[in-house]
Amino acid sequence: MSKMSKKIVIANWKMNPVSFKEAEKLFKNINKTFFGLKKTEVVICSPCVYLAKLKNLAKKIKLGGENIFYEESGAYTGEISAEMLYDTGAKYVILGHSERRTIFGETNEDVNKKIKAGLSVGLTPIVCIGEKERSENNEYLNFVKEQIELGFKNILKTSIGKIIVAYEPVWAIGKNAVREATAEEFLEISIFIKKVLSDKFGAQEASKVKIIYGGSVNPKNIEAFIKVGQADGFLVGRASLDPIKFGEIINLTENISEK
Repeated sequence: MSKMSKKIVIANWKMNPVSFKEAEKLFKNINKTFFGLKKTEVVICSPCVYLAKLKNLAKKIKLGGENIFYEESGAYTGEISAEMLYDTGAKYVILGHSERRTIFGETNEDVNKKIKAGLSVGLTPIVCIGEKERSENNEYLNFVKEQIELGFKNILKTSIGKIIVAYEPVWAIGKNAVREATAEEFLEISIFIKKVLSDKFGAQEASKVKIIYGGSVNPKNIEAFIKVGQADGFLVGRASLDPIKFGEIINLTENISEK
C-alpha cells in the first residue's frame, strides 16, 4: 500500500451503549479527543438505530454499521439491507466478525454474499478474519487462507482495493483470551494475507488493500503494531467505549511513524 495512504482507526461499539443519549455523549466526547488529523481516518461503527441521528454530529468522523444482510429486500424479519444502512449515512460496514461467526453461525459463504451486497451500494466492507487457535503446525494459515478464498470468491479485481481486511485472532480477544498477540505475529499474518490476495487478484490490486489489527487493541500496544507490525490501522472494541483510551489510540496512530 502507498505510504501516502491514510491509516484508519475504527470503533466497534457492538451492542453498546443502551440509549441514544449515552451514544451521543460518547460520540461527542470522542470527537473532542482529536483535531487536525492528516494521516488518519476515524470511523465509528455503532448499532444501526443510532446512525441516522449520529449523522448530524459526524463532521470529523465517518460512520459505519456492524452488519448487513445480503438480500436487497423481502421477508427477512429483523435484518437490514446494505442500501438501508447506506441510507442512514454509513459509509463502512463490519462483516464476518468473529462474534457473528461464532454466535450466529455465519459462514465464509455468508460473508462473501454480504461483501458483494455492501460493495454494490458503495459501502466499504471491513472484513474480519482470524483463527480460533494458533497451532504449532501452521494449520492456522490454511484456516485464514480459506476464509479469504471463500469470503472473496468472485469479487471483481477492480473492487478488491475498496475492502479493508481486519485480522482478529480469536484466541487473543475477550475474557477467554489465551494471551495478547504480538506485533511480530501480526506482521507474519499480514504478509501471508497479502500473498493470498496477490495470488488471487494480482500484486497491484492486492497492494491497495488495508490490513488492520483487531485483537484487544489498547494504547499500550499501538506503537508496536505500527512500527513492527506495519498495521494500516485498528479495529477497536472495548477501548472504543472509553473516549480517553480511544482518543489516545487515534492520536498515537496519527503521530507514530513506521520504521
